Amino acid sequence: MDDWKTALQREFEMAEAARARGNEGQARVCARRAAGIALREYFRRRGIPLRSPSAYDLLQAFSRLADTPPDLQAIAAHLTVRVTEEFTLPLDVDLLEEARMLCARLLPGEFSPYR
Repeated sequence: MDDWKTALQREFEMAEAARARGNEGQARVCARRAAGIALREYFRRRGIPLRSPSAYDLLQAFSRLADTPPDLQAIAAHLTVRVTEEFTLPLDVDLLEEARMLCARLLPGEFSPYR
């Protein structure tokens, strides 16, 4: 398995483990990192130079690409939303599920986040 695939799978496993422990904040962090791993590979394949290794920055750059579908722009936006002062997400979305959808769409046939 490629290194990015191993890292991506590991992030999803850590996200699930965090959620199982009731640590939704850590699950969100892992979901964002997983999206960043997939985006690095997506940008590499498209020959798009990376200006930052940050998953947050990669999600924002992805949102600004002219050919990014609106539904994936929305997912990227959700993954970059800041939590409230109570450390809750101000949206009613499952970021782990959205990260899975993003990864599956960016790298079709290469990665199955639903093992």
